Amino acid sequence: MNYQIIDIPKITDPRGNLAVVEGDTIPFEIKRIYYLFDVPSDSHRGGHAHKVCRSVLIPLSGSFTVKLYDGNKWKSILLNKPDKGLLIPTMLWRELEDFSSGAVCLSIASHNFNESDYIRELEEFELATRS
Repeated sequence: MNYQIIDIPKITDPRGNLAVVEGDTIPFEIKRIYYLFDVPSDSHRGGHAHKVCRSVLIPLSGSFTVKLYDGNKWKSILLNKPDKGLLIPTMLWRELEDFSSGAVCLSIASHNFNESDYIRELEEFELATRS
């Protein structure tokens, strides 16, 4: 499974920390940014894979778990540090769950939204990874 945890540059200051996302922080050209917030703790988000879009998820506040699946095995990753991002490549199923109170998930994407890029059925994803 070829996900990666990337370091978001952080400037530490007694007045508060500052994290910086610039062109070389993210390993692709940024086309879209969106964020999830006010997610109930028992909700699940994601539940899809992308054919061409890559993304980086950053927990701006609180924590949540990202479950990744490559068609053979699952891996759970707790995201709870705003200076760490999870790089998710193409053709990796993702599910987000266990959102803490006040959690905010920032998603940085390599492509604009395109419904045809999504695989939204797990069975279809499993078939695609086996061919």
